[in-house]
Amino acid sequence: MVQELADDGLDIAVACRLLHVSRSSFYDWRDKPLSPRDEENELLLKHIRAIHADSRGTYGSPRVHAELTLGLGLPVNEKRVARLMRAAGIRGLHWRRRRGCTMRDPDAEPAGDLVNRQFTATRPNELWVTDITEHPTDEGKLYCAAVMDVFARRIVGWSIADNMRKELVLDALGMAVLRRGPGDGNRVLHSDHGSQFTSWAWGQRLLKSGILASMGSVGDCYDNAMMESFWGTLQLEVLDQRTWPTREGLATAIFEWIECWYNPVRRHSSLEMLSPVDFEQLHTPSDPDHRPNSPRVSRDGGRFTSRSGAAATSPASPPAHPQ
Repeated sequence: MVQELADDGLDIAVACRLLHVSRSSFYDWRDKPLSPRDEENELLLKHIRAIHADSRGTYGSPRVHAELTLGLGLPVNEKRVARLMRAAGIRGLHWRRRRGCTMRDPDAEPAGDLVNRQFTATRPNELWVTDITEHPTDEGKLYCAAVMDVFARRIVGWSIADNMRKELVLDALGMAVLRRGPGDGNRVLHSDHGSQFTSWAWGQRLLKSGILASMGSVGDCYDNAMMESFWGTLQLEVLDQRTWPTREGLATAIFEWIECWYNPVRRHSSLEMLSPVDFEQLHTPSDPDHRPNSPRVSRDGGRFTSRSGAAATSPASPPAHPQ
């Protein structure tokens, strides 16, 4: 306590007098050499601070512990990591549930539920899930559609636009098929009952791509829980970190987070504390995402584009598709 008061600018002699501690006792305590355990804790805390900073301030003790043990090879107990982080005021982020943004078409005939909440797969490209999220900017809302491969929780396709028309989900699906190849008639793509996923164009694209459509029950977030979890992580680590003046700035941040952080680096508690890319490479003979057509964001006439052909229009470029 004396040291804390001194750090706040109070004279040590005054602090000792207030706390009824002799100055000699305080100096003896302050100047005594660190024990081997304390020296280990100081070194460990330096690693913890570096890992937490590299995680963009998002990792809690479980992922920091995984990085220490799996990444750095340091034998350390998770409870010790949690204690050191708590004492140093280092915290991870915890996501909150979001509200969905898709709207159901009451006249559309939905596909059957082929998943029944069994979000498991034994190999890549066996089961995909998809959904849409939205977030405000000073220019208006920005929408993002994504396709996830359930096997490794890997985002294999995504698309960003200033509207929520069916082209948004078609572009995300197009990127996924371009990266992974068409299905063999047994691949399943699960979604909610949003009008984009019950449209004729969506059904035709799935049919041509050899993919079976699946839809859960209406208004039940647990029927697409894996995508809900992904959106929650995106919201926590990117969307809610600041206000976004422009759609372009937010679109670039989402692209960078998915392709440079979430897929290749971010450790996942359900994937043996590996990233989606590492888990997939470890548990499959070869990486199925071997195609050279990795996505990129370019700026061409006010449009956000990906190499898959997905596009998002900015206010300077009006939507190319009539509603």
